[in-house]
Amino acid sequence: MNAFKKYLFAVVLFSLACTNPEPSFISLPEDVQTVSQLGDTLFTKSTELPESISSRIDSLINVAEADQDDQVTIMIWQARKKGYQGEYRDAVQLLSAAIDEYPNEPRLYRHRGHRYITLRAFDHAIADFEKAVELIQGTEDIVEPDGLPNARNFPTSTLHTNIWYHLGLAYYLKGDYENAQFAYQRCMLASTNDDMMVAALYWYYMTLKRAGKDELAGKVIQPVTPKMDIIENNSYHKLLLVFNGTFEPEMLLEGDESDLDNATIGYGLGNWHYINGRKDRAKSIWQQVYDAGNWAAFGFIASEAELVNK
Repeated sequence: MNAFKKYLFAVVLFSLACTNPEPSFISLPEDVQTVSQLGDTLFTKSTELPESISSRIDSLINVAEADQDDQVTIMIWQARKKGYQGEYRDAVQLLSAAIDEYPNEPRLYRHRGHRYITLRAFDHAIADFEKAVELIQGTEDIVEPDGLPNARNFPTSTLHTNIWYHLGLAYYLKGDYENAQFAYQRCMLASTNDDMMVAALYWYYMTLKRAGKDELAGKVIQPVTPKMDIIENNSYHKLLLVFNGTFEPEMLLEGDESDLDNATIGYGLGNWHYINGRKDRAKSIWQQVYDAGNWAAFGFIASEAELVNK
């Protein structure tokens, strides 16, 4: 990053700090996590982790503790565990304390930015991810281990892809489709497997459609096929197959999807109707996603943003 870009980035961060010095959820009661974009109070939904998952995370913390030089990893896993338990504000607090101690560690900004999205602090999320982008310049990418392993116990995302992916989402949720497009382009370039590619491509396609770039949007999803090697992002994969005409929309509703998948599929189906001119139907589906109450899911947050703006 050249001197001018560093200066400009510092000005942007300073501006954000001056106009919004702390996230609005800081002043809420302790049993409240945040407030939705529609003004609804979102309460703490403490989740008891399965013993297998809790033990796995504790063992990862123990491994990091054995390495005296790996304090950052310990802090990250402690914060991630809080997030898995639904204590998102506590996760942010832990990561903020870690950033005070290790201000040049991109992993900390990546994870805090993720939880800022959950808590609807999008400007703070963008500032964190942009800072992480600055810090990873010229560095080798690293695999990010999963706290909640997939069926093959094979992590599909990396530090770089997660930074770009979540930065794109934060911009998308604010309706800044140009910056979201750039982030998802970089995410796809950094992707090394079909799972991460379809996740980034799904949101990239949406940014193109919302920006009126229909021809390009149609071209980028043409290569998506049912034969892609997908481990965990099945919902994004199926949605892309609907968008490129390979699947019928009804096929998305087959099987027993999790709450997260229902939010993902619900938002995607709403988008399918929206981009085909059925805006009332789209709004109805987004409202159903919102009413289901799985408020930490990205599909819920995106549906919520649509209901605010439509």
